[in-house]
Amino acid sequence: MATETAGNSSATASEHGSEGHHHTQVGTVALALGALGVVYGDIGTSPLYALKEAFTEKSHVMAVDRINVFGVCSLAFWALVLIISVKYLMFVMRADNRGEGGILALTALVMPARGEGQARIPATAKAGILVTLGVFGTSLLYGDGIITPAISVLSAVEGLEEVSTSFKDWVIPIAIAIIAGLFLVQRRGTGAVGKVFGPIMMIWFATLALLGVSKIIDAPEIIQSINPYHAYHYFTHQTGKAFLSLGSIFLVVTGGEALYADMGHFGRKPITYGWYGMVLPSLVLNYWGQGAFLLKHPEDVESIFFRMVPESILVPIVILATMATIIASQALISGVFSLTAQAVQLDYLPRIAIRHTSQKHSGQIYVPLVNWILMVACIGLVLGFRSSSNLAAAYGIAVTMTMAITTLIFFRVLVDRWNWSHYKALALCVPMLVIELGFLGANVVKIPHGGWFALAVGVILMVQMQTWRRGRTLVAERIHRGERPIEEVLDEAEDIKRVTGTAVFMFKDLGKAPPALVNNLRHNKVLHTTTLIVSVATSPEPRVPLTERAHVTKIAPGVFQVQLEFGFMDEPDVPAVLSTIEMRGLSYDPDDVTYFIGRESIVAGKAPGMSPLAEQLFVLLNRGADSASRFFNLPVDRVFEVGSRVEI
Repeated sequence: MATETAGNSSATASEHGSEGHHHTQVGTVALALGALGVVYGDIGTSPLYALKEAFTEKSHVMAVDRINVFGVCSLAFWALVLIISVKYLMFVMRADNRGEGGILALTALVMPARGEGQARIPATAKAGILVTLGVFGTSLLYGDGIITPAISVLSAVEGLEEVSTSFKDWVIPIAIAIIAGLFLVQRRGTGAVGKVFGPIMMIWFATLALLGVSKIIDAPEIIQSINPYHAYHYFTHQTGKAFLSLGSIFLVVTGGEALYADMGHFGRKPITYGWYGMVLPSLVLNYWGQGAFLLKHPEDVESIFFRMVPESILVPIVILATMATIIASQALISGVFSLTAQAVQLDYLPRIAIRHTSQKHSGQIYVPLVNWILMVACIGLVLGFRSSSNLAAAYGIAVTMTMAITTLIFFRVLVDRWNWSHYKALALCVPMLVIELGFLGANVVKIPHGGWFALAVGVILMVQMQTWRRGRTLVAERIHRGERPIEEVLDEAEDIKRVTGTAVFMFKDLGKAPPALVNNLRHNKVLHTTTLIVSVATSPEPRVPLTERAHVTKIAPGVFQVQLEFGFMDEPDVPAVLSTIEMRGLSYDPDDVTYFIGRESIVAGKAPGMSPLAEQLFVLLNRGADSASRFFNLPVDRVFEVGSRVEI
C-alpha cells in the first residue's frame, strides 16, 4: 500500500539559556510588576510569621538576646541570597523547558527522549528514579498549596488581636470566611483580579521596607548581621536550639519554588528584575527592622510584625496584610491548578474536568474538583490547628524536600543537557544540597507536630500518581494482545461498502487497527469515505506549535493515520488541530465528522502486574476519570463510544 507522510516533528526541549520569552524593556518592566502580584506573594508574606517562629517555635524556644537576634537576621539574609538569588535566579531558572519552569517541567527534561539526541539522556532506569522523585516533589507541592492559604490568611487576621482583644474569638471565623470566598471566586478566573494584584503587592513591599527602615534607624547596628560571622556565632552559642531553629528560619524562603514554577507566565528577566528591584531589598530591610525592634523590645517577640506598626495605622496595615495573604494564596492555588493540568497531560493523574477561564491566556485554568478539595482541606487545617504558630509546624518540610529534589534533578540536567563535567556539576550542587538538607533535618522534628500532614498529602498523591501510571501501562498491554495491524484489517475489507462522511477513530497505538473500526467493519460492513485513525501523544515539551501538532500518514485510499502531539501545558483540542491538516487525497469537513472512541471497563483480576490493593485503587480512579470526549474537546452530539472489558 502506498504510504505518504505530512507534518513536522516538534523541536527538542530547550537547552541552556533558552528562555522562550522575548520582551521589550517596557514590557519587561510591566511583567516585573505583574510578577510582584503572582510570583512573590508567598515569600512576600513570610515576614508576618518567619522571624517570630524562629524564636518562639515550641521545639526550640530561643532567648531574645543580641547574639540570637543578630544570628537569626544573618541566617535570614544569607538564606534569601543563597537559595533564591544564587540557586534559583542564577542557575535553576536557566534550566527552562521551552520557557516553562517548575519541578514537573524540569522532570520532563530528564525523561528518556525519543529518537534524536537519546544518547544525551540518562538510561531508562536512572531516569525512572529521577522521574519518581520529580513526581514526589510535585505531590509535596499540593501539600504546600493546602497549607499556604491557611497559614497566610490566619497570620494576617491574627493582627486584629493587636487592634482589640475583643477580636480574639473572631479570628478563626473571619479566616474561614476569607478562605471560602477565595475558593468560591476561582471559577471566574484570575484575569480580572490579577490586574490589581501587582499594584497591591507593590504597596505591600514598600510598606515592608518603610516599616523596616523606621526601626533600623533606632538600632542601625543590626545591618552588621550581613556578616556571616554572626550566623557562625549563633550556632556556637546554643548549637542544638540554633540547628532546630533552621526549620523556622527556612520560612523566609518558602515560595522559592513559585519563582521557578511561574517562569512560563512572566519569563526569567521580569522575575529577576522584580526580585532585585523591590522584593529582596524590601524583605531584607523588614527582617533587619524586626531584628532592630527586638533589640529594643524583646518582650514583643510573640507578635513582632504588628507591634512594629504605629497604632494609628494598625488597622490599614492589617487590611493590607490580609489582601497580601489572599494574593499569596491565589498564587499557590493557580500553581496547583497548573500542576494538575500538567500531571493529567503526562498521564500521572486521571482525566478530570479542566476549564479555561481566558481566551487570551491558555495558562489561566480552573479545575473544579481540585478547587473544592483544596477549600475543604484549608478550612479543615484552620479548624484543626487554630493558629498560625501551630500551622508553622506543618509548614516547611514539604518545601525543603521539594527544593532538595529539584537540586538532584538539576544535577542530571547539568550533566546530560548542558554537558557539564560531573566534578563541575557536583561543585555547584553539593553546597546547595548541604544547605537544603540542613533545613530539612531541622524540619524533621516538626513531623509529629504537624509536618506529618504535608508528608501524608505527598505520599497519598505519590501512590495515586504511580498507581495510575502503572495501571494505564498494564491496560495498554492487555489491549495490545488482541490488536492487529491496520493494513491487514484493511486488506480483508477491500469489498466493504463506502459511506459518505468522515470517521475519526481515537486510538493510541500507531499502526494498529482500533477495536471500534474492526467492530464497525464486522457488524456494519461499512467504511467511511474518509477515515482518520487519530493517536494523541504528550510531548515532554510544555507547548507544541499548532502547525506542528499533526503528523499524517496515508495508509490506504481514504484512510489516514494521524499522530497528534500536544505539549504537557497545551489544551488537547483534537477537532481544532484536525481542522488545520492539509494533504493530497484527504477530504476533511469538520462539520461532517463522527468520532469513535473506546471506553474500557476496568476490573481487578488475577493477572500479574499490580498488588490487589493497587488494582482496586486503579479501578476506583478509572471510574472517576472524566470522559475522553470531553477531555479531547470532541462535540458530544457526534461521538460514539465502544466499550470493552479489561482485566488487570
